[in-house]
Amino acid sequence: MNSNHRPKITTPLPGPNAAELIARDAKAMSPSFTRAYPFVMDRGQGCWATDVDGNVFLDFTAGIAVNTTGHSHPRVVEAIEKQARNFVHMSGTDFYYRSEIELAERLEARILPGIPARVFFTNSGAEAIEGAMKLARYATGRPSFIAFIGAFHGRTFGALSLTASKASQRRRFAPLLGPVFHAPFPSGARGVTTDESITRLEELFATVAPPESVAAVFVEPIQGEGGYLVPPDDFLPRLRELTHKHGILLVADEVQSGMGRTGHLLAVEHWDVEPDIVCLAKGIASGLPLGAFIARAEQMSWPPGSHGSTFGGNPVACAAGLVTLDLLEEGLMENAAKVGEQLKDGLREIAATHNEISDVRGLGLMLAIEFRTADQAAALVQSAFERGLLLLTAGTRAVRICPPLVIDRDEAATALEIISSALD
Repeated sequence: MNSNHRPKITTPLPGPNAAELIARDAKAMSPSFTRAYPFVMDRGQGCWATDVDGNVFLDFTAGIAVNTTGHSHPRVVEAIEKQARNFVHMSGTDFYYRSEIELAERLEARILPGIPARVFFTNSGAEAIEGAMKLARYATGRPSFIAFIGAFHGRTFGALSLTASKASQRRRFAPLLGPVFHAPFPSGARGVTTDESITRLEELFATVAPPESVAAVFVEPIQGEGGYLVPPDDFLPRLRELTHKHGILLVADEVQSGMGRTGHLLAVEHWDVEPDIVCLAKGIASGLPLGAFIARAEQMSWPPGSHGSTFGGNPVACAAGLVTLDLLEEGLMENAAKVGEQLKDGLREIAATHNEISDVRGLGLMLAIEFRTADQAAALVQSAFERGLLLLTAGTRAVRICPPLVIDRDEAATALEIISSALD
């Protein structure tokens, strides 16, 4: 789409076509969405997105870490078209079809290697979390859950009960599902140590959440909406040890961090931790709505009728998921690690000359620039947009860097140049 690796802005932003569509959106759509700037998508290819006025942007959002293989990867498009020509839908709750079975086999072999496991497909990350909550209660016979401050697990009622990211996400929706308890998530950027987090969990066990009542602990290996927070290296191993001790299931929410984004298929692989249940979505099918939760077979032993989904595991989405896995295994995970290091090094060079930046962190292509104020983060996002780079914030004052995994070194260099210019 843009062989020169440069954005191309030819109209005021928003352009006339974008402005007209935004006005129509304001009348027809729910006002609950948060739009940082007036970008109206028309088409895309790879890491590039063109708006309805012909302006070309470098996309460092990937649809919130969804477009693993970039916009309209030809092999993904081919798989979608091939499956759609055969049939678009047949409910896996009642019938069988090849793409769903083959994707389940691939995930079972990769997500919990060497461990008999089973897969349940959903339409989204929130649905995967909801299903994991149900399964954890069924498998353990216990009622309670624990999650972490700053966590984002979704906006449906069960998932929202775990979410502790922003008050605006929970305001006026009580009562939520309970019992749910929260502990601090360790992060150098937040001044919380592993010892403090584990101590708080043990205090919960000793006071309001007896361990024999806790079905599962839900954790994002790297907090997403909370600010792309990377925990200390000893945290997840110690959390795994603690949950093992009390017979509590450990659920890894890999909805944003999984599917190769950090340079490994799962982020937990950086710490050699094996969870009991893994939740996936976002990048699993290169933009098609698909999620999954994968559990040890001994735990996913519930009977027919216990859980189901009309659209979960849609055959077209599963076909896209199979090709996405192929592309990840053919080099995209390695590319995420390689280009991620280039970006992190470049961002740290920029931070060294900009006092408003307090931290640069992350793994692979799940990176964050933390500012000292929320206004500074928002200003970068707006200024970058005006220069043709699409960014999003995360947490209270961070900007997330999550481009498609197909990004090359020239595109990364262009993004760094724009970010530097936007900050000057």
